[in-house]
Amino acid sequence: MNLVIPISPTGEPLFRQIYHGLRDAVLAGKLRSGERLPSTRELAEQLHVSRTVVLLAYDQLLAEGYIAGRRGAGTYVTDALNLRAVQERMHTARFRMSRFGKLVEQTATELGETDRRPRRPPRYDFVYGRSNIDLFPFEAWRRMLLRSARKAPVHELDYGAAAGSPELQEAIAAHLKRSRGVVCDPSQVLIVNGSAQALDLIVRVLVEPEDSVAIEDPGYRGIREGLRAARARLRPVPVDHEGIIPGKIPAAARMVFVTPSHQFPTGAVLPLSRRLELLDWAKHNRAVIVEDDYDGEFRYGGQALESLQGLDREGRVLYLGTFSRTVFPALRIGYLIAPRSLMPALMAAKWLCDRHTSTLEQQTLAEFLISGMYERHLRRLRRSNVARRDALLESVEDVFGDQVTVTGQGAGAHIVLWPKRRIEEAAVIARAAERGVGIYGVSGHYVGKPLRPGLILGFARLREAEIREGMRRLKGVLEV
Repeated sequence: MNLVIPISPTGEPLFRQIYHGLRDAVLAGKLRSGERLPSTRELAEQLHVSRTVVLLAYDQLLAEGYIAGRRGAGTYVTDALNLRAVQERMHTARFRMSRFGKLVEQTATELGETDRRPRRPPRYDFVYGRSNIDLFPFEAWRRMLLRSARKAPVHELDYGAAAGSPELQEAIAAHLKRSRGVVCDPSQVLIVNGSAQALDLIVRVLVEPEDSVAIEDPGYRGIREGLRAARARLRPVPVDHEGIIPGKIPAAARMVFVTPSHQFPTGAVLPLSRRLELLDWAKHNRAVIVEDDYDGEFRYGGQALESLQGLDREGRVLYLGTFSRTVFPALRIGYLIAPRSLMPALMAAKWLCDRHTSTLEQQTLAEFLISGMYERHLRRLRRSNVARRDALLESVEDVFGDQVTVTGQGAGAHIVLWPKRRIEEAAVIARAAERGVGIYGVSGHYVGKPLRPGLILGFARLREAEIREGMRRLKGVLEV
């Protein structure tokens, strides 16, 4: 018998390659139950490998029950394998999906998250929600990471504290006090795997099925779908040019999710009067406010407004943020600042989810913050963002003139174009893609029917010359 088993001199060990080749042939039915295999010597000669390699592969197959030896008669595929039934079940099995499973599957499909194969982005991609990783000091980061790995005692490489590294908790608390006016003790800082996990933990700990929860409309879709999966009753609250309208929040809501520093997606900044009104609403209704400060580090012109958490005197605000927008997205580290009374439950939920966040990365980030490199990096990012934002605003004026209004230019890393005449959002986006330009719609961020179409343009990932060329290619694109 001649067996075709691809062998590569690089990659996994040779015996594993032979093992996988034979196992796959058995499972696929190419080698049937009771069929005799070549001797180890014969197969070694066919594949031009040593007999020891084939012996190791056969031993693994024997241990797992794929083959069996018969004294004096050779080696055979195990008779007991009912592979036809196994293969039929593999092709016909159907699983009963939970309500949560159905919802997240549908959401992931709509967002294009089910297929993570790299796609070729448009040449001029105004993608939002991404950082400018070209400016990050990776060499310094690598040295810090290597230093953390070298000096870490063995006991620190065991399971860590669910709340996170004490050094990182202290560094984050100190930074947020200086930059965002957040008032907290390091023990109130919970280190999480990005702001997405913070939102998930909040929903798990504080939201019961049928609870009324208020959200901005339009707003961040991740919050909306997470609450739907938890079977909460969504109470959409309209957003205007100053952000969420506190007077429109239902009294029955026991929680509200807000993005006051740079409302997503409109970019509105919540003024102090509305912040105080929102805190007063929470006090009188014994409700919770979740403040998502997803890009609060980026404020251009004027004095940055104090965080809601810093104004809170009732302990009703949970504040969350992430380093994905300022460091790099692959660093899955964020933080959740919570009242002391909630920390035990949130830490327990974190422990049940994944025990703790990666230790070495936490130690490296703590050094990055304490050394002052993080704040220097932020200053570089802000200067870059200002130059790119200005190039975008100038280009919008040149290309569209008075056809659009712009919001969101005072903070963050994206703006929104609101056409003054009615357009078909999808058609405009498709026409832009034909010209090699990626722009994104606002409509999907509304709970129901969108009040008006809009186009989101991020600017952090494009150079000024690319921004100008991308906008030049959009000339006439709104004439649908």
